[in-house]
Amino acid sequence: MASTVLEATRAAHEDLERLERLAVRELQRDPANARDRLFQSHRVRHMLDLVVSTSDKLVEIYEDKDSARKDEINTHLTAPTQSLLFNKYYERLKEIRDYHRRNPSARFVSTTDDYEELLKEEPVIEFTGEEAFGRYLDLHELYNEFINSKFGTPMEYSAYVGCFSQIEKISQSHKKTRQYREYLEHILEYLTSFLYRTEPLQDVEKIFAKLESEVQERWANGEVPGWGNKSTVEESEIDLDYYSTVDELVELGPEKLKQALAARGLKSGGTVQQRAERLFLLKHTPLEQLDRKHFAKVPRTKDDSNVTSNGNNFKDDLKEIALMEVKMKRLCELLDEVFVRTKENAEKKLTLTYEEMEAEREEEEVQADTESDDEEQQIYNPLKLPMGWDGKPIPYWLYKLHGLGQEFKCEICGNHSYWGRRAYERHFKEWRHQHGMRCLGIPNTKNFNEITSIDEAKGLWEKIQSRQGLNKWRPDLEEEYEDQEGNIYNKKTYTDLQRQGLI
Repeated sequence: MASTVLEATRAAHEDLERLERLAVRELQRDPANARDRLFQSHRVRHMLDLVVSTSDKLVEIYEDKDSARKDEINTHLTAPTQSLLFNKYYERLKEIRDYHRRNPSARFVSTTDDYEELLKEEPVIEFTGEEAFGRYLDLHELYNEFINSKFGTPMEYSAYVGCFSQIEKISQSHKKTRQYREYLEHILEYLTSFLYRTEPLQDVEKIFAKLESEVQERWANGEVPGWGNKSTVEESEIDLDYYSTVDELVELGPEKLKQALAARGLKSGGTVQQRAERLFLLKHTPLEQLDRKHFAKVPRTKDDSNVTSNGNNFKDDLKEIALMEVKMKRLCELLDEVFVRTKENAEKKLTLTYEEMEAEREEEEVQADTESDDEEQQIYNPLKLPMGWDGKPIPYWLYKLHGLGQEFKCEICGNHSYWGRRAYERHFKEWRHQHGMRCLGIPNTKNFNEITSIDEAKGLWEKIQSRQGLNKWRPDLEEEYEDQEGNIYNKKTYTDLQRQGLI
């Protein structure tokens, strides 16, 4: 540890230079796989945090609030004449030599090795099993909160992931509730945490600071998306300048008056006459100067409707909600690819058994450890042939034999391409095609094999319904089940064999 202020300053500058060199050296190294790249980013992030903390210490030293640095300079580095200055220098040098003569074990210990260890350490990054080491998002808690809220609607998890960022579909009345605000807070907390764990070099605070300044300006001009051309507290379909008496407001009806009062944070209950009288007060009295008894009470629970009871605070709360929405949208844009992967994974899981999901999870973990981004560039493959089991391109004659150059597109699978006849025939029993048929409301039976057009599938299903009737489909005989050995049975046979213990 440095014994003087000047020595501490010199050591801090040396640490900064060493950390900068290490960070550059680490970034120049090409990671072997995705896991290594994530560890590399976290190591560099740790170095940057050390740079910031060391710089803060230097700033504190240079500010010299206790005048320790100034006193040390006056004591050791200044003198009235040059001869006295050299005398001080040699006196100080003699003290240092005498100290090391008395304490031979006190030698300068290099911290280079300590900093080199930063390049070897493996950061501890916590991910849930659903997140698969940052490959997918785990939105199950937010999903449960959404479908159980007043502003949410019942839907499948995969559908929720697809419309996660579409908050503009939520009505303005629900956006003013405390429940919606807490939902946004939970979203920002999770997405910020996920972004820091998967992309630690992203400066989230800088992004949020820029968004805050933009929202402040756009809110003043009434240009925040989803919040109207004016401030939401002030906007209303009712323009009080056109009404001179309370009776004229009564003619608007109770619902319209209720909406106008709720938009301003005022009590919206009572008779039509009371609502009109309460709203008419704003014709001559600003909202900020209105008596507090006219405002709705602060909610005690999550299910209460209004956010606050004060006019100014109500405006600020709405602006804060709008800011959180903008932040959420920005985070969703940064994680757009992860959202796409999460949706595809959720749809795929709908058709997988527990054993298949566990096997796929283990396979993904192995791939995350062994995959290399430069592998394809290192292997000479000008014809873009598929890779074989040995990691090398398959022979061209085998490629032609299996017809892997022939493309088959399936509209039911979202225009997904299948290469080769074998893959095309096999896909009718895979999860993607089954999910597409389920979305169309059509059972995936043998009747629909070789049908890839949505119109053709719907037409055939209508013919089957007209021939057999809407309720004539017999799942016991037509619904297919497959055992572990790949044998196909109908539901009735499969159930009987299962009860007898033969399967």
